[in-house]
Amino acid sequence: MNNNTHTVKSRITYGFIISTLAFGICFWLSSLLADFLFQYTGIPAKPWPYIITGLLGMYLFAVGIRITTAFHHKKHNYRKRSFMFDEILDAMKRITQGDFSVVMNVNKNDPFSVLAETVNKMAHELGSMENLRQDFIANVSHEIQSPLTSISGFAELLRSKSITEEERIHYIDIIKAESKRLSKLSDNLLKLSSLDAAATPLTFTNFRLDKQLQNSLLMLEPQWSDKNLDISVELDAVTVNGDEHLLTQVWINLLHNSIKFTPNGGSLNITINRDDSWVVCRIADSGIGISAEDKLHIFERFYKVDKARDRNLGGNGLGLSLVKKIIELHNGTIEVESNLGAGTTFTIRLPK
Repeated sequence: MNNNTHTVKSRITYGFIISTLAFGICFWLSSLLADFLFQYTGIPAKPWPYIITGLLGMYLFAVGIRITTAFHHKKHNYRKRSFMFDEILDAMKRITQGDFSVVMNVNKNDPFSVLAETVNKMAHELGSMENLRQDFIANVSHEIQSPLTSISGFAELLRSKSITEEERIHYIDIIKAESKRLSKLSDNLLKLSSLDAAATPLTFTNFRLDKQLQNSLLMLEPQWSDKNLDISVELDAVTVNGDEHLLTQVWINLLHNSIKFTPNGGSLNITINRDDSWVVCRIADSGIGISAEDKLHIFERFYKVDKARDRNLGGNGLGLSLVKKIIELHNGTIEVESNLGAGTTFTIRLPK
């Protein structure tokens, strides 16, 4: 009994070692094959080169196992494993055709269970990527369609000879506002895409963060002056190392949001201080606040706390996503504290 158990364990161990070596060799060959193909087809956008290489490696591994099994295993074992690899090949074929609902049965005692688990993981991750892609396309299409509809509709109204001069000016103002919203959406999408792909390297320099925040606040003076906001500023003299242009975008977006959602006569408090490890900036307003549920999603792309209200104010749900991305690229953190009707505080920590 013990000898049989030892023999089975030895076979499993041996099979696992051989399959692992074969797995590595197949992925090495798939990398060479993919590079050869890309010489003629061109290198696709990320992450497709990795996906294609992985699929080729899986396919080569599965075919190699089938060939090896035919020569070195008994007929019964061959049929059993041939069936398993037929399932794997079928699963790979379904994945390449866009079916990411593949779920293979995993037998933990099988030395090739790692292959089935890898196929399941690949299908799950590709399915998640596809869902994100479809959601992204739907959100972008929605954000573009609304201003285009407004521009087209009011441009058509301008052709009417019966409208008054006041109505004509009003329609033109709406077209200009919607065009500006489209431009801002395009700009934010390009920035996020560039940062995600690391297409534009960050330019790190030493600069005074307190001076940068002061300048950002002055740039928005027309907005907070029109709303008669009480501005309180307490900024320690702090020098940081970072991308000055991108961090300016952070303060402009956060200050603009605070001003936008704070009613007339409200207050805005901005502070900078530092401890042993961090430079800490807080931007606190007395605005309308954010619910606990919405706080979980405000940094998600295209998420809007109040879609109707945000549309009237020109938002597209990308500003805070851009802020979070820039802060993360500086190895910093951003947190939000808020309650409905009780204002909002954003806390940004950057390494000293």
